[in-house]
This record gives sequence, C-alpha cells and structure tokens, in this order.
Amino acid sequence: MSSTARIANGRTNNIPFNMPKILITGKQGQVGFELRRSLAVLGDVVAVDRTQCDLSKPEMIRAVVRQVRPDIIVNPAAYTAVDKAESERELAHAVNAVAPEVLAQEAAELNALLVHYSTDYVFDGRKSTPYVEDDAANPQSVYGQTKWAGEEAIRRHHKRHLIFRTSWVFGAHGNNFLKTILRLARERDQLKIVADQHGAPTPASLIADVTAQIISQYLRGQASAEFVYGTYHLSASGDTTWHGYAQAVLQQAMSRNIALKVKPDAIEPIPTSAYPLPAPRPENSRLNTDKLRESFGLQLPPWHQGVEHVMTLLAH
Repeated sequence: MSSTARIANGRTNNIPFNMPKILITGKQGQVGFELRRSLAVLGDVVAVDRTQCDLSKPEMIRAVVRQVRPDIIVNPAAYTAVDKAESERELAHAVNAVAPEVLAQEAAELNALLVHYSTDYVFDGRKSTPYVEDDAANPQSVYGQTKWAGEEAIRRHHKRHLIFRTSWVFGAHGNNFLKTILRLARERDQLKIVADQHGAPTPASLIADVTAQIISQYLRGQASAEFVYGTYHLSASGDTTWHGYAQAVLQQAMSRNIALKVKPDAIEPIPTSAYPLPAPRPENSRLNTDKLRESFGLQLPPWHQGVEHVMTLLAH
C-alpha cells in the first residue's frame, strides 16, 4: 500500500467539505490517541503514525504535510524515553528539535495553525513555586534540552502557533506511571516510590479536550487579533508527589476490588537520591496554568479526578 493510501486511511469520514483539514502526528501515542477523538468533530482529521510520518526524517515530514495540506497541524509526537535520550542524543534532537522546526516552516508556508506539546523538563525544577510561561528555561537533561530547542525553533519560524507545556501525562491508552504502579502492586510485595518530586498528573484526555476547546475558539473567528498565540502551561490543577500519586492509584484500585499485594499505606517513600537514573528529574514540575485559563476561559479539573476516570476505564 502506498504511503498516500495509508495516510488517507487515517482520515475521518463524513466531514462537511468546508471544515478544516487537521493533521495529527503520533496517532498511537497517549495524547495522539485522545486527539483523534477530541478533534474528529472539528474537521477532516488525518492522523499518522511513525510508519507514515517518521519525525526523525525531515523530508518525510515535508512530503506528508505537502500531500495533506492541512489548515491545522497538531504535533503530539515526540521522543519521550527520558533516560534513553541521554545515550541517543542525535535521535532525540531529530524528533524533538528538528521535526518541530520543519513543521513550523511548512505551517508558515500554508499559513496553518501549528499546535505543539512541550514539557516541564525545560525547567531545572529548582523554583519553589509553580513555573509560569516566562520563567527562564534551564533544562538539565537531553530530553529537556531537545524539547526546549523544538519550542525555540517554532517561535523563530511561525507566529501562528500554540505550544502547550504539560507534565506527568497518563491515560488508559499507552504506557505510563499509573499503569506501571498498578501492575507492580499486583506482582510485588513491596514498593518504594520517590516522594520529593512535585507535579500534577495530567490525563491525556484532558490535554486533548483542552486542545479541542482552544482550536474551536480559533475556528470561531477568534483567529484574528483577539486570538493570542504563544506558549501556555496545560496541566491538571493541584499537585502531589510520585509517592502520593501511587497511593491515589492504589486507593482507586482497592475501591474497585482489584487484588493488590501492596496496599496504599505500605508504599515506602524514598528520596530521589535513593533511585538514581541517567537523566535528572525536576524536583518541581508544577506549572502555573493561570495564563491558559484566563486567555481561553477554561477551568482545569484536579489531578485526582483524572486518576479516578482512567481507573474506571481500566476496570471495565
């Protein structure tokens, strides 16, 4: 099957002719999977995966964009293996830095809106309060450095962009901390979880739904001077630690009569220093979302609601 035919298979059917064409990368990822659902009502969605659009290959990216000619490009795809990136710097740079630059260049040629997702890892995590969008970036890992480079490339090449920084993403689809904790608590007799890193577990479905709401505002004629492009923080409200997050997951599991070897209160809290990893983690991953809420009139639910929702989906 030709790449053209494969890409066409990712398109939503029965869309009115005058609706915008939306290209989504990374359709099998956590956020990409949810975006296919949330954006389907807004336009003619063409969703591609790595076999159809490998973000490590600039010419492949250009060919796909020029074939689809989208009005909106949404790019949730990324190199997210944080520790592996320390030894695969070139690949991480290609996917996280070069690919967004190529997408920005192509979006500028089409005058298309570019929506891109970044991360709390662009900060060093040393601030004592939640980060705002204008705080100085100081990424401490290859992953964070390449994601920051991707942000900067977009800002250089295309004004009509939205960059959403998010944190601790999870969902019913794909691999994530919530699913790992649930599996380990069924298999092991003991769990030790880091308790000195702070952030907001953020559902992929929330990221996708907020994206859809904002794109909807863009499409309703606010793509004029009223619509504020730029960088926004997008995470669930409230915060916790990885230890607190794990406890919440297991509490939800117990309330659904899921058999566990480790109960929530038995999880041992440990410091980051007791669990060394190749890539340093930010101690503070909390993101201030005031700008997003005030700009688009959206209220972001508390993180534990997302945990409850995903646990409900997994229990069925």
